[in-house]
Amino acid sequence: MTDILIFIISFIAAFLFSLGGVGAAIILIPILVSLGIPVNTAKPVGLFYNTVSLSGATYNNIRNKRLDFKAGIPIILFSFLFAILGAWVSHFIPSRIILGLFIAFLLFSSGMFFFHKKKEEHHYRSDHPYISLSLTGALAGLLSGLLGVGGGGIISPLMLMMGYHPKKIAAITAFVVPFSSFSAFLTYWAMGHVNWQVMLIASAGGLGGALLGTHIMHNHLDQQTIKKILAVILLLMAVKLILKLF
Repeated sequence: MTDILIFIISFIAAFLFSLGGVGAAIILIPILVSLGIPVNTAKPVGLFYNTVSLSGATYNNIRNKRLDFKAGIPIILFSFLFAILGAWVSHFIPSRIILGLFIAFLLFSSGMFFFHKKKEEHHYRSDHPYISLSLTGALAGLLSGLLGVGGGGIISPLMLMMGYHPKKIAAITAFVVPFSSFSAFLTYWAMGHVNWQVMLIASAGGLGGALLGTHIMHNHLDQQTIKKILAVILLLMAVKLILKLF
């Protein structure tokens, strides 16, 4: 019965979060803990879940030619490397400090998505500022490793500030997060234990939910709706972390 519940929760969470191209590990991890799974076991499950679910979303984006590889690759390279560093450093930095900074950023980012003015299609940028994209990847990867989440909550608002289209942001985020999540997962795996049964069940549900959510996001939602979805997701992430902090 617990396995079925994990599958259903994983499917729903992946569906909702993939509408904004963001990994749902930050919601899944506390749910797994509430079901009696130790937090150090839940973290690698959540990271692998992000990897599988958003890999499915990325496959959908590539197949339909929605993905800007030139913008995504520098973020991937630096997020992958810094996620390993973040997972290692997480043992030495007080978690309350990390959480506090991340909560402040999430609240700011959520407000920015809510109130950011709509642009005409030709006003969104299409160039590739590699230094800014690389720094975005490094910060996302570091937080991914520190908190055991995918880093999408960092990538999305930073790319919006850089002037990219919300749909392009969602596609790039879904492309990047599996890499940072998987590198952090490998580090946690090397340092602890993985519950393979829970991980496979959660990942199967996440893959199905993400494929459906990505299809709906690109074919049935406009840019304003996507920005509002991203804002709500970031706000939910912040609320969840505030509860953890206090």
